[in-house]
Amino acid sequence: MRGAIIGGVETPGDIEFRKVINPYDDSVIDEIAYASHEQLDKALDAARNAFETSRLEDQKTRSWRLTKISRLIADRKERFAECITTESGKPITYARIEVDRAVFTFASAALEAAKANDPIDLDFSTAANGKDRKGQYRYFPTGIVAAITPFNFPLNLVAHKVAPALAVGNSIILKPAPQTPLTSYLLAEVIADAGVPPGQFNLLPCDNDVAETLVRHEDVNVLSFTGSAKVGWYLKSLVPKKKVTLELGGNGSVIINDWHDVQSIIPSLVTAGFYYAGQVCISLQRLFIKDELYDDVLALFLEAAKNVVVGDPKKEETVVGPMISADAVDRVDEWISDAMEKGATKHCGEIRKPKFVTPTILTDVPDACDIACEEVFAPVVVVERYSRIEDVIEKLNASRYGLQTGLYSQDQKIIDLVYRDLEVGGLIVGDTNAFRIDTMPYGGVKDSGFGREGIIYAMREMSELKLLVTRINS
Repeated sequence: MRGAIIGGVETPGDIEFRKVINPYDDSVIDEIAYASHEQLDKALDAARNAFETSRLEDQKTRSWRLTKISRLIADRKERFAECITTESGKPITYARIEVDRAVFTFASAALEAAKANDPIDLDFSTAANGKDRKGQYRYFPTGIVAAITPFNFPLNLVAHKVAPALAVGNSIILKPAPQTPLTSYLLAEVIADAGVPPGQFNLLPCDNDVAETLVRHEDVNVLSFTGSAKVGWYLKSLVPKKKVTLELGGNGSVIINDWHDVQSIIPSLVTAGFYYAGQVCISLQRLFIKDELYDDVLALFLEAAKNVVVGDPKKEETVVGPMISADAVDRVDEWISDAMEKGATKHCGEIRKPKFVTPTILTDVPDACDIACEEVFAPVVVVERYSRIEDVIEKLNASRYGLQTGLYSQDQKIIDLVYRDLEVGGLIVGDTNAFRIDTMPYGGVKDSGFGREGIIYAMREMSELKLLVTRINS
């Protein structure tokens, strides 16, 4: 039985108990006692008190602690990976990759923390009234960060909230996903062992009502949310005066326009479309292939998809484990059936209830079908052929999403055109849309998000820029 961690002390909640279920075999892993409004108030008190100290700490101290967190996660890699696999169903190979990414995320935050509050000089010499002035600006911590995270990356997406918050000197209250809270408890142990002062990091498993109160609370300065577009935009509407970062969903796309060796593309397409059962916000969902490459790429992709290993996430060879819930499988089943009723062709894939969707490839899917225009969050790829790149751009821009797109092309004019005209947060050339380095600016446009993550960019989202102008005595 686990409870909220407030001011460094774990205390049982007093509202209800929620079971944490292994999505592979439906076994009960643990129970979580959810926090009440009263416990939320205590967490806010602890975070406020910690901030009065953390905001004054020197950069070297913050950097040293983040370095230690990174090293401690690395030391406990297998423990973290096994926890991720057990509570999320993520295959163990990819769970280990997630741990490695979190190690890198905290290490990168340590480097940025060492210079986060350095002053940046301004040049006023070109202004008529600026010749006797000097200026600078610095970034200062804002206060309390409310962080809400999803189930699919229970360590690294939490790290993308916690690491930048600690790097700038903020305090943080984390609400982890109800399906995958246990990895956050392991991280809480690491944070405490690294010497982060009690109250600077607080863990608050809670229901939606308490979470909404947290977001609305006047003492919370920043909301950092990763999850569904519906929930994210709703929460943002509640707090128009707060700093808000939203990392939401998408129906990720790859365009294959021209390439020297299409066989070399296939492994990346398979990984982008199917790993972790497609439960990744930048997984490949829509694949556009130019006419002259279409038949070859589709045939190779189908052959590879049929050989993807599906099953027990604890086995090293598994690529596709269970979906997070039976309800998720039912939704995918309905969407595929709807598309096929409207003329789509299914080339491979099956629903294995209650928890599995095997790698699925569809063609001839009408644009209005949910499986094409919404976020499927499953191992399903819709393949389309095209002749003009302008038509693909128009079709993708018609989507309400715009996260990342992959482009296979060696034609600089095509690259420049897509980069200029496509409405996305990022274009990845020579790889799939699922490529990410944790330090790069990451985020989307339209319903895919608001603001940017990536360590230094998230730190800026969680900081306040303050100007200093000094008159020079003549």
